Amino acid sequence: MNSIQEVIVRDAHEWEREAVAAVMLESYQQYAFDLSAERWKDYRDSIRNSAYSHAPHARIVAELGGEIVGSVQLFLSSEAAYGKPEMGIHSPIIRLLAVSPGFRGRGIATLLIQEAARRSIQLGATTLNLHTSDMMASAVKLYERLGFERAYDTDIYNGESLVKGYRIELPGSLLLQSAL
Repeated sequence: MNSIQEVIVRDAHEWEREAVAAVMLESYQQYAFDLSAERWKDYRDSIRNSAYSHAPHARIVAELGGEIVGSVQLFLSSEAAYGKPEMGIHSPIIRLLAVSPGFRGRGIATLLIQEAARRSIQLGATTLNLHTSDMMASAVKLYERLGFERAYDTDIYNGESLVKGYRIELPGSLLLQSAL
């Protein structure tokens, strides 16, 4: 007998950092073959370290049946998110959106982004930012479907790779209307 389980979106507990790291690494493993071995090792280490960092304003998780199956980190500025105050982003930024591969296609990523958007509005923000690259094509499609638009002024380079900025205007956004 199948039962429908509800996804619970909440703050991660301190003691869940390893579970959050595991979900992020499982989710981002698909990009290991798109990067050189050295770049993947650096990226993997950065992902793991982010689970233990105190830089995020919030570490939001999606739980299904008692298991953490997704996460996203919410930062308050480009300085907090990337250590780059010169980027000039003084509004929330989401990073490292991750959903375990076996749980994709269930709307979990959307729920995580919606929660980050709600929290951003509660903080008085009018925009929510993120950065991604072309190798994350399915993520780009999701962001654009939710109403994020290119924010060329926030593009950055990681080595020779362009990391594209995206932004959504929060008041009245379709992202939040679909959550009601």
